[in-house]
Amino acid sequence: MNDNVLKVFNTLTGQKEVFVPLEPGKVRMYVCGPTTYNLIHLGNARPLVVFDTVRRYLEHLGYQVTYVQNFTDVDDKIIKRAREENVPPGELAERYVREYYKDADSLMVKRATVHPRVSEHMDDIIRFIEGLFQQGYAYEIDGDVYFAVTRFKEYGKLSSRTLEELMAGARVEVDERKGHPADFALWKRSKPGEPWWESPWGPGRPGWHIECSAMSHKYLGSSFDIHAGGCDLIFPHHENEIAQSEALHGVPMAKYWLHNGFITVNEEKMSKSLGNFFLLRDILNKYAPEVVRFYLLSTHYRSPLDFDDEKLETAQRSFERLRNAYRLCREAAGDAEPPQMKPGPVCAGQMPDEVHTARRRFYEAMNDDFNTALAIAALFDLARTLNTAAAQAAASPGALEVLKCGKEAFAELIGVLGLRVDVGEKREPDLAEKLVELIIDLRQEARANKDYRTSDKIREELKRLGIVLEDTPQGVRWRYR
Repeated sequence: MNDNVLKVFNTLTGQKEVFVPLEPGKVRMYVCGPTTYNLIHLGNARPLVVFDTVRRYLEHLGYQVTYVQNFTDVDDKIIKRAREENVPPGELAERYVREYYKDADSLMVKRATVHPRVSEHMDDIIRFIEGLFQQGYAYEIDGDVYFAVTRFKEYGKLSSRTLEELMAGARVEVDERKGHPADFALWKRSKPGEPWWESPWGPGRPGWHIECSAMSHKYLGSSFDIHAGGCDLIFPHHENEIAQSEALHGVPMAKYWLHNGFITVNEEKMSKSLGNFFLLRDILNKYAPEVVRFYLLSTHYRSPLDFDDEKLETAQRSFERLRNAYRLCREAAGDAEPPQMKPGPVCAGQMPDEVHTARRRFYEAMNDDFNTALAIAALFDLARTLNTAAAQAAASPGALEVLKCGKEAFAELIGVLGLRVDVGEKREPDLAEKLVELIIDLRQEARANKDYRTSDKIREELKRLGIVLEDTPQGVRWRYR
């Protein structure tokens, strides 16, 4: 590990800061999760992968991370979709919670320490609103409860804008009953046919912003280390969370605010409302999950990431280069089984310079606000080193040492990113693989008989089916393209 300290870009201050948790050795982190009314799209998947990687890196540095990611399972969109499908809103939400787990698991996103649901925390939400009444920040109108933004003097500090500037660029629902047009709902009176919960203000359901404030407080306390989400949540969601939480508790809600950039399509934000979104499930039907995760990490998390098939094809080819380098390294080092793809101790002896340099560059990148793009570049440096050492291993003891140490470093670093290049290598060969081996044997017989026409035809047909053959001095190797 190098001596560099971890720095993160804090949206609240607009600059990079040295990361110092509130409690030594521990990190409390809240990430806004999905509203469960549909399958997630690629834009939803980006913060899942990005902040899962942040969590993995913090854990790799030795922190004990409490990671909370909520499900918004009470929402206008859920009610609307449930009506369209003629199913109860709770049933619809539960269905998409299950589907979320399928997609997140595919992308190797670790389960949160806690996945709280709004529907299971009504008592906490109501108590929170009651506290805002006691502090003079909430008011009721005919069963609707609102937060008085003008009472909170620091409103707008996350967005670095005044209330007037925020109002100028915001779409605010007009309600002449409110004390100020920017006052937002804490509790909504129920309408006919909508789900509701009993409260001191009558039957209803919570507003969007109060849900995260109440759940983060329950599991992480009044003040915690990191609050994260997409940059579209800065205003109004996160701005309103700060107002509610700090009005009630009188302490900063979170020390560091992290926000990932948009995924764009033709430089326009990907979103359901614009109709230019691509369901993650559809993309995973075409590309391997590790390729999609690699693609999402190939750009710095705060930068926009433009989407098209060509960029995913490029990511697939790039990831295959890493996979091939690792496979050749293992073969040249004489490994029967791959090491586990996870961070761990590296190189008990002296680390070769080439390996040390690549590993140092990886940590420098990650310590610079989780720059996964430069970290991946360091992985490719290490892959080139391994390829060179693999070619020289038979004649050079030094190259063999580079391979053995480099292989451990490679497994460590790629594990930090939540990626795997050994997927499928340990399982028993299935029927399809046995058939490929049989076809290769037939091709070898054709070559031995100088029937090169048949040999070449077999090679080309396998390539067309997605199977690449490599003729080497040690024999024929094959892999899926």
